[in-house]
Amino acid sequence: MSILFINNDGGGFAAPLELPDGTTVGQLFTQRVPRGRPEDYLIRVNRLPTTADTVLQPGDRVSVTPLKIEGAAA
Repeated sequence: MSILFINNDGGGFAAPLELPDGTTVGQLFTQRVPRGRPEDYLIRVNRLPTTADTVLQPGDRVSVTPLKIEGAAA
């Protein structure tokens, strides 16, 4: 299945991805942000906050945005 993955971490990028049917948001996050912890990111599917066990559907738009920008004052 094809989805659009938007990574707002660092320089940011958007790219279409081909994934196996049944891929979950958690699996995608682990694959694409290997050093990140899900609790440090806002993860959305089709602009709505989601959970790690959500199964992705063809055409979904997934965005990953860090909750804290590195180097920003608290």
